[in-house]
Amino acid sequence: MPETMDRVEAILLWLEKMGVPPVTLLVVPGKDWSPKQIERLKELEAAGHQLAAHGWLHNTQPRKIYHRLHAALISRNVAEHLDLDSTGVLELIKRSGQWFVQHGMAHPEFYVPPAWALGPINKVDFAQAPYQMIETTSGLRFPKSGRCIKLPLTGFEADTWFRERFLRAWNRFQFSRSKQQDKPLRISIHPDDLQLRVADQMEWLLKQHWKFISYRDLQA
Repeated sequence: MPETMDRVEAILLWLEKMGVPPVTLLVVPGKDWSPKQIERLKELEAAGHQLAAHGWLHNTQPRKIYHRLHAALISRNVAEHLDLDSTGVLELIKRSGQWFVQHGMAHPEFYVPPAWALGPINKVDFAQAPYQMIETTSGLRFPKSGRCIKLPLTGFEADTWFRERFLRAWNRFQFSRSKQQDKPLRISIHPDDLQLRVADQMEWLLKQHWKFISYRDLQA
């Protein structure tokens, strides 16, 4: 997002020093992007970073009971899909991708809903999503074929004691699952993670002996 660009750039430098190749960057299109920041996105893409569409505003006010519970336990106020019906979800993800085209970039191949919460989209609408892949908590879904790949996922956005305890245990389990099942491990980094409570675990995980692959590799 425009307000997190400096922190994202710092993380990219940190990753580069550890030998991590270009990553996938999630872009929230509905924010107030300046022309200079849009040009920077184009530069990052030219440098090998894959750009993915990531919701529209990354903010919402939960109204439904399920959404309120989800926000309290997991997503705070970012899971904007959960306030919509199937038509609304499809319209949002289409609008998100079109923003890139309108600003002189290629339409993203990849879409990640905020908090990985895709929301109540039905099969007919999902098949119309203009992306090669859509990511959820459980893994990757392919709109054109209906195929799914389940993949372990780690995250480090721990700003409270409870979230720290939960994520440390969750990440250990996901790491073990990756090894036992011989599956790629998704390593998800948010802009503030270097300053949060499980930054040490994130660094340890990144320093394991990985062969880093991209989402395009998974698609192939």
